Amino acid sequence: MTSTPLRLHLVRHGQTLLNSRDRVQGWDDSALTEAGIEGVRATAERLRDVEFQAAYVSPSGRTVATAEQILEHHPLVRMTLDERLKELHFGEFESRPNADLLAVGDVREIFTGIVGGTFAGFTGGEHARDYVERIEAAFDDIVAAHPEGDVLVVSHGVTLFTYLTRAAAYGGAPLENASVTVLERGPDGWVQFAE
Repeated sequence: MTSTPLRLHLVRHGQTLLNSRDRVQGWDDSALTEAGIEGVRATAERLRDVEFQAAYVSPSGRTVATAEQILEHHPLVRMTLDERLKELHFGEFESRPNADLLAVGDVREIFTGIVGGTFAGFTGGEHARDYVERIEAAFDDIVAAHPEGDVLVVSHGVTLFTYLTRAAAYGGAPLENASVTVLERGPDGWVQFAE
């Protein structure tokens, strides 16, 4: 019997009210918009025939709502909530206009520091070192529990981007709402083979 490689299907939650209003959304939460629900339904249809072994989901309402739509096609797969898959805590910038965040300094430098684990964090938020450690610990546990097959992970834009960059040298654009990025575990590490 031939084993199948481990494939992680990384899904960013659907568009939310805060997304639609161009506001920062980390630990703050908001409901999916109608457009967000439609986008998630299209993603769920795209993933209908994938034989998921497991589903790991950030406990934020927007990610749970996204995962529920996807798992309607996979009734035997249990959703496992994992706090470590939450978004970065943006501190005092939570729910504020994105323009406020963009005005604090060189955004590219800040996000390089977040992904690299060196950014001290926004006032009242979390240090990037702690953020990166929790993300990597979550994914390490997922990989250890599932050496092969297909696994669904529903999380957030910065969280998934950070993991993709650190684990698979991702150099693409920020992830769209309800997007799917697939990583396959090969002999030399992760290979991104679909998006």
